[in-house]
Amino acid sequence: MNSIHQEVTGQINTLQPGTIVFPTDFRGIGTDDEVRQALSRLTREGKLERLAHGIYFLPKIHPTFGKLQRSMEEVAEAVAVNEHMRIKPAGAYALNKLRLSTQVPARLVYITDGQARQIKIGKGGVRFKPVSPKKFGMKGPISSLLIQGLEEIANSQVTPEMEDRIKELLQQETTDNLNYDLKLAPARINDFIAKLLKYPLNGRVA
Repeated sequence: MNSIHQEVTGQINTLQPGTIVFPTDFRGIGTDDEVRQALSRLTREGKLERLAHGIYFLPKIHPTFGKLQRSMEEVAEAVAVNEHMRIKPAGAYALNKLRLSTQVPARLVYITDGQARQIKIGKGGVRFKPVSPKKFGMKGPISSLLIQGLEEIANSQVTPEMEDRIKELLQQETTDNLNYDLKLAPARINDFIAKLLKYPLNGRVA
């Protein structure tokens, strides 16, 4: 066990402060249980911090602000890389990222082509919601995010201020991407955006 602890420690020492690590990063050193015991020991020693079950990070100290925590977004992205899955913000989180809502959700929701999973982080957390391949077929970085956000609310909840912001956002999207994504969007969202932009689906609205 000591040699396994030493090997895990040796790998940890090569990483930059702030790096997020998982037990699977150390496969080949020992059994899963032995690696987890080594990570738990390193946590007790203060060389690692536990973010959530099976998720750790190397402490990073700022000279002014002290110990820095990893954001839920950073954790979600690290989990996606570790589990080889795609993720996209959804729901209230997508609306917030587009500045269509000032509400910062305590739990970030992502759609994924991986498995369903919920991760508790402090008082908040991250949820991965499996969806059909069609959701990941959308091409526009803005239009796809907007469609995910609008699925969270009813059309009647969209205020005039939000409508202006939506128009501003979609002017930054390419015509081809917007046309393509609207065809994959739920009917009510397709109709809402088309009506809002007076969009004929075959050209750009000035």
